[in-house]
Amino acid sequence: MRIAIIGAGAVGCYYGGRLAEAGHDVRFLMRRDYDAVRNGGLTVTSPDGDFRIEKPFVARSSEALGEVDWVVCALKATSLAGAEALLRPFVGDETRVLVLMNGLGVEDHFAAWFGAERVFGGLAFTCINRGEPGFVHHLGYGAVTLGHLRDDSVRLAEAERLWQGARVQVTTTPSLLRARWEKLCWNVPFNGMTIAAGGVATNRVLVDDALREETRALMAEVVTIGNADLASKGETGRIDRDEMIGRMFRLTETMGAYRPSTLIDFLEGRPLEVDAIFGEPLRRARALGVEAPRLAMLTSILKSLDGMPLAPRIETRGDAIQSPGGPGKSNEG
Repeated sequence: MRIAIIGAGAVGCYYGGRLAEAGHDVRFLMRRDYDAVRNGGLTVTSPDGDFRIEKPFVARSSEALGEVDWVVCALKATSLAGAEALLRPFVGDETRVLVLMNGLGVEDHFAAWFGAERVFGGLAFTCINRGEPGFVHHLGYGAVTLGHLRDDSVRLAEAERLWQGARVQVTTTPSLLRARWEKLCWNVPFNGMTIAAGGVATNRVLVDDALREETRALMAEVVTIGNADLASKGETGRIDRDEMIGRMFRLTETMGAYRPSTLIDFLEGRPLEVDAIFGEPLRRARALGVEAPRLAMLTSILKSLDGMPLAPRIETRGDAIQSPGGPGKSNEG
């Protein structure tokens, strides 16, 4: 398959690299790393096996990529406004779009532009960061869950086949909406609380009794909103609150000093994905009449912090994070 990778940061380069390793014709739209990758290739270190793509197809413009069979869009949700213009030049009549992004409702934008039947959602739970230009470091995890926007099982099988032979654990979901809400059960409390608590890694949230309890309560709110949203759309499955909370905490306890992607953006002075990860769930809660005081407060805090000058964004307590780019495990998944 001919595949275009849009948003070739840590996540896009890692999964695009795995698809190239499996034999696909992968084409990267790059900015920061263009010269380094064009001249020196793409190198990925990973506990699942290091690899190097010697001469990947890289371009600075969408027009240079040509029409493709699949687009894997790994942009930040903060870049959605410009996504259609990036994708248009290489989307043909049969091109399918895999939206490998965080947040709720992101696939709807692509459906409006290109038609829902060709739009898929991908949920990556992974720990990856960018190194020097041309280098990506995969630190752990890496599984991807795939779903079709209209939950079409035949089309979903096409997306699953794309990953055959790639060293990526891939599962499919019969309900993309439910999978999105399940991921928000982690993203909302941990991406949000690590910032609201002062710029700390997840281990600090876990060991502080007050932060841990607030995180648990936020997660419960997300489950309640998600189940109401699923019910309003006629979905039969529900998220089990206690099972989900227990699983998310057990998983997080294995991560050590882990920096979620939104925390990294905050520490490095980049725009935050507040609307897609926090704002859209809050809007749905209000539309459905579900009380969500903790989510409302957290969203308000994050909106106020979004765009804050970089200088105050320094954590000096403990061993979690010392400064932007300082010690601590980091993640862009």
